[in-house]
Amino acid sequence: MKFSNGYWMTKEGYTIQNPIDVREVHAEEDKLTVYTATRKIQRKGDTLNGAMLTCELSSPLPDIIRVSWTHHAGRTLTEPAFELFTNPHTPLSIKNSSDHVTLSSGNLSVKINNHSTWAAEFFFENRRLTGTNSKGAGYITTDNKEAFVREQLELGVGEHIYGLGERFTNVVKNGQTIDIWNEDGGTSSDQSYKNVPFYLSSKGYGVFVNHPERVSFEVGSEVVSKVQFSVPGETIEYFIIGGKTLKDVLNNYTKLTGKPALPPAWSFGLWLTTSFTTDYDEATVNSFIDGMFERDIPLHVFHFDCFWMKEYQWTNFEWDADMFPDPVGMLKRLKNKGLKICVWINSYIGQKSPLFKEGMEKGYLVKTLDDHVWQWDLWQAGMGLVDFTNPDATEWYKEHLRRLVDMGVDCFKTDFGERIPTDVKYYNGSDPFKMHNYYTFLYNKAVFEVLEEKLGKNEAMLFARSATAGGQQFPVHWGGDCSANYDSMAESLRGGLSLGLSGFGFWSHDISGFEKTAPPDIYKRWVAFGLLSSHSRLHGNESYRVPWLFDEEAVDVLRYFTKLKSTLMPYLFGSAIQSTEMGIPMMRAMVLDFPMDPTTHHLDTQYMLGDSLLVAPIFNEQGQVQYYVPEGRWSDFFSERVVEGGKWHEETHGYLSIPLLVKPNTLLAVGANDSKPDYDYADGVSFHLFQLEDGATTESDVYDIHTKLQLNGKATRQDGLINITVQGGQTKSYTLVLRGIHQIATVEGATWADSSIGIVLKPETNTSLITIRL
Repeated sequence: MKFSNGYWMTKEGYTIQNPIDVREVHAEEDKLTVYTATRKIQRKGDTLNGAMLTCELSSPLPDIIRVSWTHHAGRTLTEPAFELFTNPHTPLSIKNSSDHVTLSSGNLSVKINNHSTWAAEFFFENRRLTGTNSKGAGYITTDNKEAFVREQLELGVGEHIYGLGERFTNVVKNGQTIDIWNEDGGTSSDQSYKNVPFYLSSKGYGVFVNHPERVSFEVGSEVVSKVQFSVPGETIEYFIIGGKTLKDVLNNYTKLTGKPALPPAWSFGLWLTTSFTTDYDEATVNSFIDGMFERDIPLHVFHFDCFWMKEYQWTNFEWDADMFPDPVGMLKRLKNKGLKICVWINSYIGQKSPLFKEGMEKGYLVKTLDDHVWQWDLWQAGMGLVDFTNPDATEWYKEHLRRLVDMGVDCFKTDFGERIPTDVKYYNGSDPFKMHNYYTFLYNKAVFEVLEEKLGKNEAMLFARSATAGGQQFPVHWGGDCSANYDSMAESLRGGLSLGLSGFGFWSHDISGFEKTAPPDIYKRWVAFGLLSSHSRLHGNESYRVPWLFDEEAVDVLRYFTKLKSTLMPYLFGSAIQSTEMGIPMMRAMVLDFPMDPTTHHLDTQYMLGDSLLVAPIFNEQGQVQYYVPEGRWSDFFSERVVEGGKWHEETHGYLSIPLLVKPNTLLAVGANDSKPDYDYADGVSFHLFQLEDGATTESDVYDIHTKLQLNGKATRQDGLINITVQGGQTKSYTLVLRGIHQIATVEGATWADSSIGIVLKPETNTSLITIRL
């Protein structure tokens, strides 16, 4: 939201009061309070008939500083508020000097003027991050009696801003106006299903605005040297989050707002759905499943979309008896084929559903301001909205889900959650404007809790569309309704990268697009992208997504990349565990791993998949791709080709290849099973050593599907001597493969040919040490 008319003037109808004069700084054990007048006070009479803005500074966790500006403090705070994981005993240091007061938390500090014109500067260790001055914070009123509070933080030369949720615009947000307001706008606009009031700066800090309502960001788009954010009301609160690296900043942010849960290993396999408006019954479902197995395409999850329930009755949690007369038997038969089952749900109750009357009578549905059930016809005729602020309503909703889990359902696609009205009232009196974004948190949390309760920790996962801050705790999220074209494929990737830079660890998208039907070319290109994503789902609107309906080559492409992902699971599952521990995404923008390389700062058509794999999807029918490789001698995963870094590369690929590069000094665990994602990763695993430089050490951990560490591989090279140690795995066999090493002087205890060396390590002792002299 813009308040200025150019740089010098204020928009007509607006009045801005800024913190001009620091009148008092009051230090307590757990906070610092600064009282500022909105005009320069030169005599006692100047204190009359004027506003005062109060700034409180404190710390909820080390390396995080809370900043709160208040005009009038007498207003009652209303629910909801983000759930934050804070430590009230976080140690603070407050130091006074003649000119400044400095508050420090961990390595993060803020320095403010003492009895002078207001200004604040934020530092991590000795590195200056950003700052604000007397023209930054402001209390704004309009001629219509509306009130807003804003802040403006400095945006340095060459500084880039990322995040703010799943945004399909350019991954660098500089120059954009962004409202944090969940909407169902597809992937081709500036609207977003997942709005998160958190941004990450290339300078190595984050800013989280602690407001679930609409937050308006002007990222160098009002004052081009500032990031401005504003909220309606009398107060604004935000957190400056520091860290040594961008990954450390995300780690600290997700300590505050919640770490992503770990999805079960089976969820990383290939998903197939009924699609949306297609016709299906058990025979149709089985024809697709059997067709995949007959063509040797591994399939691990089958999803039933909306029409598993009878039309007009969404959501009633009952199988359509005309299409599925024996749901319990059908689910058992499907699970006997080795499949997990997902079903579509949402939080709307259509008027024709038997649950509508029950929900209305018991007060389980959101009400209008005059105490009627809120309803509309958009999506489902006469639908109401479950009120998750009512504990009884939440339990009522959960009980229906428990029944489905007992029937054999393994997870839920929690669709919608964005079309939340504001002219309503909630059971607990929550502010409907704050609930608009926050509703999705309560919705997904309720569903996730049922799955954890029934199936156990690390066995629960959703396929969710809407989210806000904290929603990363309930993975997985997918990119919404994309179209079957290359533009939308690229939009989807930008959205996923932005979401990852907002603290979300796991993300997926509808392979080949949701709307319409892709031509075979796009289907095959998107399959490669989709199977090299965190989670991989074939889904569409009006047509099925099995590959043989496109062409026979599509069958080969899907088989190839599905099996490739299965063999990469020892590495991918380890990366997933890292995501849950550090709050960093599996699929990540290049800047997160290479912040010191300015070329990576704008890249949004390629990504890192975990720490070691670079993926560059192909977005055209010619098979041409241009991608950037950071410094070092990278390796093509599929061959022994060395790709020199520090420059751009341009290549042409067929459908069975894609730029998939391995970072130098990588020991990559590759599995022996290409048919499913949840197997014993240590059994028959191969450790592939790529371009180990002299003086370098690299490690690779292999976990089982219950997160127990099974094997640790470690390789060190010093003065031409390579030491490889594999610990653990007393009852396993495993293989070591050196990639891209062409000059071999002496090899002991190994067989070799061309540029690869295969070494079979016998599990005779807990530690196997292999020494290779080059």
